[in-house]
Formats: sequence, structure tokens, C-alpha cells
Amino acid sequence: MNQRLTLAAGLALAASLTAHADIKVNDSLSVAGYAVGSYRTTDPDPGPAVDKFDVDATKLQFNTTFKPVTGTISLFHQPGAPSDVTVLDAYATVDVGGGSSVTVGKFLSYLGYEAFDIPNMTQISYANGDFLGPIPGYHSGVKWDYSDKAVGFGLALVDSVYSGPFYLKGDGELKHNGGFEGYFVYKAIPELTVWAGFAYDTKGNVLHKNDDILTLDLWIGYNLTKESTLGLEYVNKDGGLGDKGYNWLAFYGYKFDAKTSAAFRVSGEKMKSGPGFTKFTVCPAYSVNDNFLVRAELSYYDYTKHTADSALFFGIQTVFKF
Repeated sequence: MNQRLTLAAGLALAASLTAHADIKVNDSLSVAGYAVGSYRTTDPDPGPAVDKFDVDATKLQFNTTFKPVTGTISLFHQPGAPSDVTVLDAYATVDVGGGSSVTVGKFLSYLGYEAFDIPNMTQISYANGDFLGPIPGYHSGVKWDYSDKAVGFGLALVDSVYSGPFYLKGDGELKHNGGFEGYFVYKAIPELTVWAGFAYDTKGNVLHKNDDILTLDLWIGYNLTKESTLGLEYVNKDGGLGDKGYNWLAFYGYKFDAKTSAAFRVSGEKMKSGPGFTKFTVCPAYSVNDNFLVRAELSYYDYTKHTADSALFFGIQTVFKF
């Protein structure tokens, strides 16, 4: 997988809601992208309510093909990021034949059922990650992938798995620590995908108190009918102080017609000797056309060992994609 979203968003329901074709410039170059904005409000109990009315993210991606080599470069903006514009994807993939490929550059982690790119999400907020942050983001390195009709697997050496609170790049070196990721996916049964992966950050990352971190991720996606999809995920993170715990999610999506859909999700997160929560989410969505989507989300948090007992989240999001 070149992107974490490829399998999760490749399920029939999600694909029907978010699929879009790149704009072809010529035989070697195509362009894609999106711009997303939202209004969000969170009301914790106890505590004052906060809101946000802003751009969520914008992305412009260039894909090139010079067989057997393909390349991807993308520019990304997100409010609050260290820089106004970030080079997010920057990698080249060589097809070495027999179903195998080698990728070198800056790319997204294998791990995670939920997509990174917002148009491929089914809700506004993520299921988990508020305290534990077990799903990595982008990093630089080299990876080898294999895929056929029944199975797929891959292995990556990266500059770091967890580079700190911001997830748009790794730490850019191997001297103080390096990282490994891998996965296996089974897809021989129609409508069913079973995915298992790991991420391992070696000792030496000062941001994580010189402890190594092992994360295990298992998710299952099943297309119940042409209109409905079921997803389950369990993630366990085992590291130093503040990096031990687990999270989970159960997802159900239903497509009423070509334009209207809804997603329902129950999720949870628990840190060892720390806070946790159970989260209940409903998210209806309406596609004006293939390029413009409006979605709304209502989520309720039930916290344990936290400053708030509960919280209510509401958001409305517009997604333009091409």
C-alpha cells in the first residue's frame, strides 16, 4: 500500500462515497487534491465549550508515471502545522515484477483503519488517538510491498515511527533511533479484508524517554451488502511512560442512495494508569456531486480518569475534491 487509506477506503461503501479520478494532464502526469473546511464545537462537562471555524486541510498532489517507475509529490497545508505548506508525499515506486514493488522517499504509515486524507474519511473526527496516539503519520525511508489477488504484505525501514506530537514527517535520521513497520493482509474471500500490522520504534528517541515502542494493529472490513459496510479495529501500543495502552473501534456505514449516507461508530481508548474514554458517533453525509460533499457529526465522549466526565462534539464539514 502506498497510502494507509488504500485498503480501508477501498471497501465498497467508502469507495462509492469518496472515489475520484485524477485530472490527467498528459500520459505521464496527473493532478489531484482537496480543500476542506468545517465548524466544530466541543462542550465538556465540567468545563467551558470551545469552537473552531477554519480550514481543516488542503492538499495538491502530482502523480507521474515513467514505467516501471511511478512518483508522487504532494503539497499540504493544515492550520497549526510547523510551516504554512508542507511537502507531504515525496516518493518513487519501482515495479520490480511478480507483484512486488520498492518505494523510496517520504510516505504514510501502513497502520490504521481510518484514512489520513479527509475526503476518504467517513466522519469528521477520528475514533481514537486523543491521549495515546498509536497510529503513526508520515516518515521517510524505504519499503518493499507484495500483492496478489489473495494476500499482500510489506516491510519498511523508516527514520522514525513516532517523531513527536506532529505527524507530518519523521525525525530525519537513523543515528539516535530508527523504525520498522510491516503488515499482512488477507483478501481471498470476496467482500472481506483482514489486515494485521506492526510498528516498532527503537530506543534513543528523546521525545519518548529513550524507550522502544511496539504497536500492533488488527482491523477487519466486511461489505455486508452493496449498501452497507462493517469495520472493526484493535490497536495496542507498548512503550514507555505515556505510551502504554490500547484503543478500538466498531464501524457501520450505510448508503441510502447515490447521494445520501450515514456512518455509525463506537470507539474507545484506555491508557495504562491514565485517562480513557468511550465514544459514540453518528455522521450523516450528502454528496452534492462527485466533487463536493457535506457531512455532519455528533459524538458523545464518556471519560474515565480525566478532567472532564463527558463531552459533546458537533461539527459540520464541507469537502471539495478533484
